[in-house]
Amino acid sequence: MALLSAVDLKKIYGRPGHAAPVVDGVSFSIARGETLGLVGESGSGKSTIARMVLGLLEPTTGSVTFDGQPITGVAQHRLRALRRRMQPVFQDPYAALNPRMRVEQIVTEPLAIHERQSRAERRLRCRELLRQVGLDDSAMPRFPHEFSGGQRQRINIARALALRPELLVLDEPVSALDVSVGAQIVNLLRDLQREFGLTYLFISHSMPLVRYLSTNIAVLHHGRLVEFGTREQICDSPREEYTRQLVVSTPEIRVDSER
Repeated sequence: MALLSAVDLKKIYGRPGHAAPVVDGVSFSIARGETLGLVGESGSGKSTIARMVLGLLEPTTGSVTFDGQPITGVAQHRLRALRRRMQPVFQDPYAALNPRMRVEQIVTEPLAIHERQSRAERRLRCRELLRQVGLDDSAMPRFPHEFSGGQRQRINIARALALRPELLVLDEPVSALDVSVGAQIVNLLRDLQREFGLTYLFISHSMPLVRYLSTNIAVLHHGRLVEFGTREQICDSPREEYTRQLVVSTPEIRVDSER
């Protein structure tokens, strides 16, 4: 059974008679421990799909299931238990962090909300999480503005991992970063997936990054899924002209060398 499944997702915005679909009939599934790369240009509906998958936005029609349990049309109190098993990492690493909170508070906030742990237990977990993402204890008392963009994204990833989720929804997690720093974050994500058996929905406009990290690739164009297949099928033998344009128009990124 797939860990995550989306069936015929559609999201329409606008007034009756002037409505336009942002996402139109999108279906996909992700097996446990695999990565689906969702790739397309800006405005193609990628982030809307991410929000529907996380239960933050109701689709106009269609459904999302996580581990066989419905996400769409479910009461908020039932979603709470599911959401701890699926966590987001967003595009802007600074906007995603509360500038008034110290790193220890940011990383342990999910634990304070979802689990009954003492402050000492939360602090121990924070140290463990920071080490897992390549930071040390000295980060704990500091504020987000004291860190670089790459370090902030590492803090975001640590927070996402706090509840030991099974799925991470990664919405353009490196697009706001310098290329070399972004490569380091992508390598970190790959290492974390191997270590913890994580499942990823990796959203990007960069075909080389998607190819590097993904098991399968879904190509989105104007809200529609125009091609789906293994990374080799999509990158080496694309059927659609739009996919071919994505492959040739995105410069190669040497991810392995940026460690």
